[in-house]
Amino acid sequence: QVQLVESGGGVVQPGGSLNLSCVASRITFAFKNHGMSWYRQATGKERELVASITNTGDKITYADSVKGRFTIAKDNAQNVLYLQMTNLKSEDTGVYYCVAWVGYWGQGTRVTVSS
Repeated sequence: QVQLVESGGGVVQPGGSLNLSCVASRITFAFKNHGMSWYRQATGKERELVASITNTGDKITYADSVKGRFTIAKDNAQNVLYLQMTNLKSEDTGVYYCVAWVGYWGQGTRVTVSS
């Protein structure tokens, strides 16, 4: 079983920034061969796809709500997925999940944007 462990969540004021990381813990998981995504879920709302990146990073997509503010990146040498979030808004509040397209999910890290 592969473990995806997210970190970097926290409380930030509107307009602030946070950087999320996700580490794949099992060395036999060929991280470089897998596309990855970040999802988020706000309380009482459906889970939402935030950003996706192919295994090599040659194709990246974002939800319209985060375009121009969030950046997804993948370090295949270190087995780490990143989500850089800038100009955060209250509607970005939620639990953020790292997901491997083969079906592995992390436990989530909470982001709260509040003044």
